[in-house]
Amino acid sequence: HSVEDGDVVDGDVDADGDMEPTPELVDVFHEREVRGVWVATVSNINFPSRQGLSAEQGQAELTSIIELMASLNLNAIFFQVRPEGDALYRSELEPWSRYLTGTQGGDPGWDPLQYLIDIAHPRGIEVHAWLNPYRAKANSGSTAVSPHMSVAFPDHAHQYGSYLWMDPGATVVRERAVAVVADLITRYDIDGIHFDDYFYPYPNGSNFPDDSTWSAYVSSGGTLSRDDWRRENVHLLVGAIASTIAERRPDVRFGISPFGIYRPGIPSGITGLDQYAEIYADPLRWLEEGWVEYLAPQLYWPSTQTAQAYGPLIAWWATQTHDAGRTLIAGNYLSQLGSSSAWTVDEIRTQMNLTRAQRELSALGNIFFHIGPFQSDRSGINGVIRDEYYPTPVLTPELSTVRGSTMDYPRVTVSGSTVNLEPRGSEPHRAWVVYRHAEGQLVLD
Repeated sequence: HSVEDGDVVDGDVDADGDMEPTPELVDVFHEREVRGVWVATVSNINFPSRQGLSAEQGQAELTSIIELMASLNLNAIFFQVRPEGDALYRSELEPWSRYLTGTQGGDPGWDPLQYLIDIAHPRGIEVHAWLNPYRAKANSGSTAVSPHMSVAFPDHAHQYGSYLWMDPGATVVRERAVAVVADLITRYDIDGIHFDDYFYPYPNGSNFPDDSTWSAYVSSGGTLSRDDWRRENVHLLVGAIASTIAERRPDVRFGISPFGIYRPGIPSGITGLDQYAEIYADPLRWLEEGWVEYLAPQLYWPSTQTAQAYGPLIAWWATQTHDAGRTLIAGNYLSQLGSSSAWTVDEIRTQMNLTRAQRELSALGNIFFHIGPFQSDRSGINGVIRDEYYPTPVLTPELSTVRGSTMDYPRVTVSGSTVNLEPRGSEPHRAWVVYRHAEGQLVLD
């Protein structure tokens, strides 16, 4: 329907009993993909730039990040809200992060997560809350305060190298993580819950000190081997998170960014750390159970590095997610750009092209680690991404639970230069997408 000033477009009888015009319905379509970026708060990698910023300074930094993302047509921010059992949002379950004020528990006087949602959503950018479930301290010498999980459950907090790590075998540790997710999805209009690759800590040559929970498991009649028991502990957490989201906020996208190699020799010729055997993560089980909406394996090697080559890895991961009816989003090591002769702008192009070559197998986007190279436009990467790969905005992929479903068209009213869209029913929706006519085509911009 061609709308003009004063028009009401709905196709129903109006308040006066007159039939309103039925719009002409046309098919619209664009290739969806996740165009994401990680914004790390641990150790003040990306945000805040330093500890002790004022509310105004912190808000200005987040605004700058979102405006940059909008200019590049990025559509999803993966914002680290729980780097070490703390919170970059107002919480009664966990203390404020020390990365905000310099002191854990120190109130910064504003809510970074809520502010981020408020400025990102009007720009069509999804906000995914990135949590670390087990890391209690990135530096074991830092001070924790109540109700931090290491203070609440000191018997299950273990020093491992420079970290303090919570025992994944402890039920109370898992319950805390589930409660945190439930709290987040209940109180904040976030679009996703996201975990990275930190489950059991990466090995440093010594065994993780979980003798207490292991002995309790054996004493209770447990029959799994210790390695299988550790993997089962992780499975219990992932499954509980998935169930909590499905029950409370099924519109929230839950995904995990595992280590980029599943196991050495898979696919043939690939070598490297065995996440299944060494950090007790089994992403294929998460897919098999339908617990995750997507996987975003961290493919942090150049395409020319044969033993960890990007091409074979992206093809293998895409096959796994496609067969499970889920989505693959590549994790790309953008922060390496310019660090060596292997990490050039052309390498980033190659990785983008290799990802898109697997689109038919559900490879639907990229998440870049991290926002820093975009902020400095390192090696001119911004123009490449915006002009060659992201020239127009796009939607993120549909959730698997609603794939193929439809909604009623909206009620449209036009007044001057303002067009209002309202839902005709009670169906939940996150946003409207508006196309315009341009040279005989419908364009999303």
